[in-house]
Amino acid sequence: MLRIEFQTTASGVVSELETHLPDVRRIEFENAFYADEGDWIESLLVTSGTTFDPESAVAPLSRVELFHHERVSASRAGQSTYRLTVVAHEPYPFLLGVILRGKAIPNRLELHDDHFDGVVTVKAWEAFRTLADQIQERFGRFELLSVNQVETTGEPLGSGHLGRVLRNELSEEQLTVLQTAHARGYFDVPRGASADDIATELDIAQSTLSERLRTAEKQLFDLVFSTDGASFDTPDDRE
Repeated sequence: MLRIEFQTTASGVVSELETHLPDVRRIEFENAFYADEGDWIESLLVTSGTTFDPESAVAPLSRVELFHHERVSASRAGQSTYRLTVVAHEPYPFLLGVILRGKAIPNRLELHDDHFDGVVTVKAWEAFRTLADQIQERFGRFELLSVNQVETTGEPLGSGHLGRVLRNELSEEQLTVLQTAHARGYFDVPRGASADDIATELDIAQSTLSERLRTAEKQLFDLVFSTDGASFDTPDDRE
């Protein structure tokens, strides 16, 4: 199998969202399902440099119906991430539809700076060439960024259930501590940053950092190792 990373032209409803939502940095497809007659149900993670009201922002768009929204995180840099679940009437051709019809596994699809970044897995080189030609023909651009031989298909869109649960269950304070520590390499071996480095960046005392880290880690492990079956679906649950 081949893992392909590529860029192509921005298009579809998410391109309209990028234009109309305030200070959008990126829009990532978290999940998508085809409904009927060009309608897709899409779960989108929208990262913006400012806070905004999704209902007011989406209301002027005729091809988008907002089904649900929630703010899932806010960073010290002032960026906010929202999850928007929408019913979107996508024009033909729609990039995700082309990928699926090409029998490729979409691993990531993200819009930023007026173009799509995509990662897909295909079974063979011939399938990749066919898909690349279709994207080039229908969207006017296909730029190959990387291609690698892989043994597994990787995680398709919609498989990040664990991450969604953790983002929803952990508090904003807990997420900030864990995200900062992870980004600075605190959990690496050897460590890329000390507890004092993390505390300084967060502008808190080292004792406060230790307490927040322990609380966040306990919550994280409680979620992962819970045996009550409430937090995660098992394969039997999904049948």
